[in-house]
Amino acid sequence: MTPRASEQLGITTLEDISVLILQSHDLDETLTNIVNLVAKRMRTEVCSIYLIENQGQMLRLRASKGLSRRAIGKVSMALGEGLTGLAVEECRVVAIQEPQSHPRYRYFKETGEERYHSFLGIPLFDRKNPLGVIAIQTKEPRQFSAAEISALSTIAFQISSIVVNARLLDSIRHKEAETTRFAQELETTRRSLLQRESASPETAEIALRGIVAYPGVVSGPLHILDQQIGFADVADDRLGAAEEELQRLEGALEKARIQTIFLEKRIAERLSASDAAIFHTHLMILEDRGFLNKMRLKIEEGHSAAFALKKVVGDYIAAFDRMEDPYLRERAADMEDIGRRLLAHLIGQDNHLLQLRHPGILVAKEILPSDMAALDHDQLLGIVTEAGGKNSHAVIMAKALGIPALVGVKGVVQAAGPEDRGILDANSGSFYINPPSHVVVEYQRLEADSSREVHRLEEYRDLPALSADGVRMTLRGNIGLVSDVAVALRHGAEGVGLYRTEFPYMARASFPDREEQYQLYRKVIEGFAGQPVTIRTLDIGGDKALPYFQPPKEDNPFMGWRSVRVSLDNRDIFRTQLEAILMAGVHGPVKLLFPMISGFEELRLCRSVLEEARQQLRLEQLPFAEQLPLGVMLEVPAAIQLAPQLAKEVDFFALGTNDLIQYMLAADRNNPLVNKYYDPLHPAILQVLHQVVEVANRSNRGLCLCGEMASDPLCFIALVGMGLREFSMPSPFIPRTKALLTQLSVRLARQAMKDVLGMTDSTSIRVRLNLVMPSLQQ
Repeated sequence: MTPRASEQLGITTLEDISVLILQSHDLDETLTNIVNLVAKRMRTEVCSIYLIENQGQMLRLRASKGLSRRAIGKVSMALGEGLTGLAVEECRVVAIQEPQSHPRYRYFKETGEERYHSFLGIPLFDRKNPLGVIAIQTKEPRQFSAAEISALSTIAFQISSIVVNARLLDSIRHKEAETTRFAQELETTRRSLLQRESASPETAEIALRGIVAYPGVVSGPLHILDQQIGFADVADDRLGAAEEELQRLEGALEKARIQTIFLEKRIAERLSASDAAIFHTHLMILEDRGFLNKMRLKIEEGHSAAFALKKVVGDYIAAFDRMEDPYLRERAADMEDIGRRLLAHLIGQDNHLLQLRHPGILVAKEILPSDMAALDHDQLLGIVTEAGGKNSHAVIMAKALGIPALVGVKGVVQAAGPEDRGILDANSGSFYINPPSHVVVEYQRLEADSSREVHRLEEYRDLPALSADGVRMTLRGNIGLVSDVAVALRHGAEGVGLYRTEFPYMARASFPDREEQYQLYRKVIEGFAGQPVTIRTLDIGGDKALPYFQPPKEDNPFMGWRSVRVSLDNRDIFRTQLEAILMAGVHGPVKLLFPMISGFEELRLCRSVLEEARQQLRLEQLPFAEQLPLGVMLEVPAAIQLAPQLAKEVDFFALGTNDLIQYMLAADRNNPLVNKYYDPLHPAILQVLHQVVEVANRSNRGLCLCGEMASDPLCFIALVGMGLREFSMPSPFIPRTKALLTQLSVRLARQAMKDVLGMTDSTSIRVRLNLVMPSLQQ
């Protein structure tokens, strides 16, 4: 099959699959129709679809053309079993001949698949989340061509979205009883609220409870967000001929697409490109053929455009809302957001987004991404929602802005009024509407105490980090996104000690090009206006994977193909990033940091790629920083041992204590079975860190500690005592660390460390460090 034939096959099959979804009545019928079609088009004896079930733990055969019908719905396997499990587990295409000889082959007597001698499996994904696998098999051994794999991959991409939609439509029919029960619960809640209003304010249960999404205590007037925008009032009336209604729908769709692009740009400017990525999804839905065809079909059946929108979006939302999977429930917010904005354009309310005239607490059924994009964040004191998704896109944006938020507060929209005032205690998970005087007085006291503490720490924000005996420290911020720049500056960070560049890669659908990276780095560098920014090159692998660049399956990924090893094996990607960093270096002081260096060979290879990047920029006659201070992360025990020699090759060191501790102690910090062994105050760890400090001092090389260890007061005392003077930490810890320093005598910390370095257990070490500052005793 030629590439052109492959492309044509993919296009025609997608068109036919789009028709199938309209002809099918439930999920099983949809899947059956799909496998029959794909088997015919791919000229294979078998096409099967396996879907992930049992909370992501199992693959079940849901439809097949060619395998025994008795196996459908009965054959299942764990994700770690079988060739289909291999495709999901490794997030890749699995294409082999004679599959029965493969070590991962699993035989099921019910399927009768021992007759087939080739296998091609392609995972199905919805965004980053695996859905299942589509697999084809043939009786004769067959080497699937790149064109055939491309064709099936194209089909698989479309099937993923259809499977999600089909599941949702199928769930509508199965969950009618649950929907009725849910409505009854709402009515019970409403009656309870009415009874509460009539009760004595001193004896009524006045606090509504919810789930803390972001902590804090605030009070103020309530802003009620009405997200229905007239949906409840949309009647099944034909306002014009079908052609006129279709034109009205197309006009609303076009306005919604333009508005979506605007909202994406606004969030990208206020926060970051990754925060704005949700609007890419909105654009995809606004252009999704299945979604559009459902509305068009309703109009052609004689309904108005508004009613067609209400019905189609309502069906999606009703199904999503009843889903147990939190990710699928999150999709309901996307559909509601899109439907609300489309309806507003249909009925002429183009400027429907809420305008806040004064500071207050926002109350809503759900805060949708477009709300967070359009609202004036300076007027948002807090957020309270009925929806329970504390990891929704909008709540993630609220976290980036540091806005206290409470989710899952049942009945709050009905209980709240536009003239009401509230107290949001997002520390304890309580929300009070028009509370009685004794509650107001108590929270005024709490707010005053909290405000005093905030103001006390704010006093240190712009002050130098000085110890009680006058020793100067440098406190920089760890950042990963553009939105972290404002947070770091707000807390008084003296530049960036660690810019984790992999986070922007994670938020995209493909590797960002040189220009995208350059603009991103430039924005961060200019944001710190002359203060140094240490940029670490891409550090993926371990617990950090890219959705479009999956590493191979490894028994121990933290000690496998990760970090600089991945970069050196993908020199084009590595060189592109280095070119972007060099270009950005003309906009302010930049330091270049290579992660996970374990020896000289890696460092020399990094230098050679860096020189290639310089040559390319010279060839293109682009401005760039010819020389940047070059450093390595000391996070592998081998690098610690070689530190005296490495000091002759680099300008500075960065201590990556998070990985160093787990490598030194053979304790995965993310494994609950062994994390008790992950101890930053282990005597071996302190001795190794002290050794590095001495090497840096002797060789006159800069040394900055970038791990979370510096955020712990006792660890900080130990680090100061051994001679560390530069730290990079999560920015909110900077003011409290400065406050701690004002009470900390370096002389006493140094004396304590002399004792500590001779100790053999961490319990004794903690007791000794606590003596430096008794108020820190735990």
